[in-house]
Amino acid sequence: MAACEGRRSGALGSSQSDFLTPPVGGAPWAVATTVVMYPPPPPPPHRDFISVTLSFGENYDNSKSWRRRSCWRKWKQLSRLQRNMILFLLAFLLFCGLLFYINLADHWKALAFRLEEEQKMRPEIAGLKPANPPVLPAPQKADTDPENLPEISSQTQRHIQRGPPHLQIRPPSQDLKDGTQEEATKRQEAPVDPRPEGDPQRTVISWRGAVIEPEQGTELPSRRAEVPTKPPLPPARTQGTPVHLNYRQKGVIDVFLHAWKGYRKFAWGHDELKPVSRSFSEWFGLGLTLIDALDTMWILGLRKEFEEARKWVSKKLHFEKDVDVNLFESTIRILGGLLSAYHLSGDSLFLRKAEDFGNRLMPAFRTPSKIPYSDVNIGTGVAHPPRWTSDSTVAEVTSIQLEFRELSRLTGDKKFQAVEKVTQHIHGLSGKKDGLVPMFINTHSGLFTHLGVFTLGARADSYYEYLLKQWIQGGKQETQLLEDYVEAIEGVRTHLLRHSEPSKLTFVGELAHGRFSAKMDHLVCFLPGTLALGVYHGLPASHMELAQELMETCYQMNRQMETGLSPEIVHFNLYPQPGRRDVEVKPADRHNLLRPETVESLFYLYRVTGDRKYQDWGWEILQSFSRFTRVPSGGYSSINNVQDPQKPEPRDKMESFFLGETLKYLFLLFSDDPNLLSLDAYVFNTEAHPLPIWTPA
Repeated sequence: MAACEGRRSGALGSSQSDFLTPPVGGAPWAVATTVVMYPPPPPPPHRDFISVTLSFGENYDNSKSWRRRSCWRKWKQLSRLQRNMILFLLAFLLFCGLLFYINLADHWKALAFRLEEEQKMRPEIAGLKPANPPVLPAPQKADTDPENLPEISSQTQRHIQRGPPHLQIRPPSQDLKDGTQEEATKRQEAPVDPRPEGDPQRTVISWRGAVIEPEQGTELPSRRAEVPTKPPLPPARTQGTPVHLNYRQKGVIDVFLHAWKGYRKFAWGHDELKPVSRSFSEWFGLGLTLIDALDTMWILGLRKEFEEARKWVSKKLHFEKDVDVNLFESTIRILGGLLSAYHLSGDSLFLRKAEDFGNRLMPAFRTPSKIPYSDVNIGTGVAHPPRWTSDSTVAEVTSIQLEFRELSRLTGDKKFQAVEKVTQHIHGLSGKKDGLVPMFINTHSGLFTHLGVFTLGARADSYYEYLLKQWIQGGKQETQLLEDYVEAIEGVRTHLLRHSEPSKLTFVGELAHGRFSAKMDHLVCFLPGTLALGVYHGLPASHMELAQELMETCYQMNRQMETGLSPEIVHFNLYPQPGRRDVEVKPADRHNLLRPETVESLFYLYRVTGDRKYQDWGWEILQSFSRFTRVPSGGYSSINNVQDPQKPEPRDKMESFFLGETLKYLFLLFSDDPNLLSLDAYVFNTEAHPLPIWTPA
């Protein structure tokens, strides 16, 4: 303590003026003139730093996981905009992840169900023996000698009642009536003559990796003594054989032959012609344009071209291909085209091909809800929804009924009536709005999705068309279909019908969650014709008034364009404004795909009313096609810009429906013979393929 005090006083001594010091040896005291300063204290010895951390608990170990908490400090250093952008991105990724998980879960559930169903079905097929490898054989395998195949035990053939419920089959053709049962039996037991054309009746097939005898598998039981080789043919004039041709019909034939020249030269046997580049494009690889045009050639009287196409179908059209096809598009074009060609020509080749193709489409119906998948592989038999969703569109699953019902009637095979379950299921679903249906339906749950969106355009249009046409096809016996159709038309009047300015054109818009959009697809122009067809078959006259108003609108959609051709989509002006027209087109919507909907409705309106102005309107459209879409080397091309007659910009594609629908309806429109494919005898599918109306029981 003393040492400390002395050091402290020494340190302070520097501030005093002087100190008294005794002299050495006892000398008297004297005043020192020198000020004595103590040196500063030495620095403390160097020692290691020691830190004490408080309030982190006993588990703190100074690891990286603890030190990363500084990220929060960095986060706080970001601006508010940066933080909001990061949060938005994370929320978006989370939303996408949830959607992906939901779709993936639905996909796996549906896949598991499909596998389970296939396992259940295998024991039910008697004589089923797995083939190796489990794929379809090459086409020539179809003519293999039956004696070389594994023996399959015979099965008692059960009787299958022909035709849908409450409907009667047409009487057999005269050539079968005149024959005897003995002759029919001889024809049935006669050995198969292997011809190069490939159209004899096959006795054994290999389908989905299995060798199956026809009586026990996907091909129908042999009933040559029961089923006529050709359908009962109405009088000649109803079979698409025009008696006299006027100059407008000849003009249609000239257009068809020019289009056919391009297809035959540059795309023969392929799906679609690319007329500008003089090449082709493939969709299914099944000669789509050729099959779509078969009945058109027959109706136009082009027998030489028809026979050449028939030969290709006989020799080259095989369905043993590992290719995905869209159920809807392939049904209305290929199945419908083959059935129509069969009815018009009486050639059983087309029915055999239709039956084979129909069998290969059936796996699409193996879903938990019986709502079919949108796509099916006709070689492997694997069906699936689109890659981007587990939903099918309502139009796709409800616009295949005419074709499959007719195939069931002709073959007597009830499995094709799976489409009836789809119709019944849709009838009882909730989510409709006064008969209007949403655009999508889930194949797993069987419920509508994307609720609150209603349109008569893409993805929903032909649902309404097939309600009426199924009722007509079935002999007007199925009142449930008629009720749904009439209710839907009233729903259109209530929710979708508006009038444009300044000309008060009546149009059908769209409704999305209560908000009306003045947008109308060219596809909606099917509606005037459908309404007129309903009036022809006894529906209220008010439907005809609406049909005529909408027909005027569809005509104006063509006339108000500089090329005289309608764009794909138009928007109508709802409010009177100086200088604005009724019809407006956005740059992305001004293309024309050679679609048939307008001329289809013109055909029906003329057939029902007899008003020749509809023929004149159709002639204007045909001339516009010839002027702005014709390719000199052959074919007609869709165009990008209907508003620029100088540069319409060809898209280099001729859709198959230009030959299958557009030119067919124009030819029938210009005919003054009401018995040429009479509306009392035939109903046209949505691809313009005529199918017979059934005789009710």
